[in-house]
Amino acid sequence: MIREICKDQFFLSIPSEDAGPEDIPAAQDLVDTLIAHRDSCVGMAANMIGISRRIIAFVDGKDIRIMFNPCILKSEGRYEAEEGCLSLNGTRRTIRWKKIKVEYQTEDFRKRWKTYTDYTAEIIQHEIDHCDGKII
Repeated sequence: MIREICKDQFFLSIPSEDAGPEDIPAAQDLVDTLIAHRDSCVGMAANMIGISRRIIAFVDGKDIRIMFNPCILKSEGRYEAEEGCLSLNGTRRTIRWKKIKVEYQTEDFRKRWKTYTDYTAEIIQHEIDHCDGKII
């Protein structure tokens, strides 16, 4: 189901709780909402649709990936970026990392680790910031 984009900065500033198997329907809503906004959006966190759980969905090439409970284990190649967000007006400057190693869980809640680089790494960092309650 396509959900409304949350713009409540107080809600967005609250760190999200860990996701569990009961949150799989929320992940599908996240994907549906990302697809609906695909012309102006490459990633979303669950709190952007009003669900305070650590779930992100993002564009990875031609695919949309879902991560449950993602966290960055390692980062390198610091740089400054300027990013926009559907939940916030305008753009903001922030520090990002060119290469990150992420630990996350799949839809069957198996742990995985993967290294991402460049723009995909930037998207993931932005969405994990949302999960952590950071207003970007």
